[in-house]
Amino acid sequence: MSTKLPPKLRTTLLTISLLIAGFSCKQTNNPPPIATTDTPSKELPPLPNRITFFESPCDLTDLDVRERLDRELLVNAYFQSSTSLIIKRSTRYFPIIEPLLKAAGVPDDFKYLCVIESNLSNVTSPAGAAGFWQFMPFTAPEYGLKISNEVDERLHLEKSTQAACALIKSNYTLFNHWINACAAYNRGPGGLMSDLKGQHVEHFFDASMNPETSRYVFRIMAMKIILENPKAYGFHISPKETYPPYQTQKITLTTPITNLSEWASKRGFNLKIMRILNPWILGNQLSGKSLPCILEIPRDKGQFKSPHTL
Repeated sequence: MSTKLPPKLRTTLLTISLLIAGFSCKQTNNPPPIATTDTPSKELPPLPNRITFFESPCDLTDLDVRERLDRELLVNAYFQSSTSLIIKRSTRYFPIIEPLLKAAGVPDDFKYLCVIESNLSNVTSPAGAAGFWQFMPFTAPEYGLKISNEVDERLHLEKSTQAACALIKSNYTLFNHWINACAAYNRGPGGLMSDLKGQHVEHFFDASMNPETSRYVFRIMAMKIILENPKAYGFHISPKETYPPYQTQKITLTTPITNLSEWASKRGFNLKIMRILNPWILGNQLSGKSLPCILEIPRDKGQFKSPHTL
């Protein structure tokens, strides 16, 4: 059954349809400008033919090696926000990491390994790796790192750095080369050994690797080059804008704390500051199973002055 519309209503509807069609055509013929996200290009220094890496000369004249390093330099030089944060954090954390590497007999350049692992922060990966050095939960106890419902020492910078040194030295003992030891940190010593033997080569640079490990060592090399000369790569960060080390004092805890919030408050700070300085503490208590342990507490409370007290 059909229903006829009154003449006036049909005319009105036709007029509206024509107006809509005209508006659509106008929009199609005059599209809005497309926003762009291009950033001004910055001129990067030419790649050197040789650098010192892990305290040994490293030749960069091989075309494949140069292009892989060039890629990582470009990626990190133009990843402005991430690399800027790394530069700012390095002034806080490198003074802690560097002496531990030296004491363990591990080359100083390995500090750039934890840069690319975590951006110098206590992150947790989707796979469950945690901390600056990204230890997996099943690997951490092998290197003396405790994990419980109260503590996770993968988030303890000093202890996790010492554990990483032990792992790196174990890799070096196996491969007798620091670059291979570095690659094995990502690939695993068994995986790297299998790759090298299967391809009848002895060095990471000569092996065909999976995409992640293939980039791994070059990402570390790129961060070393950029952080040693940030201005050459367009990072003009004033020393005043970098993050200062925390001013702390260490105390040895031998008795349990049932309420860390109250414990901190009685000493003139709070649980937030407690966790900033001791990120390995997971909850609000430390029972006997977590003791003894060393806590860091503020030495200069002015570093943590809350805005509402100003």
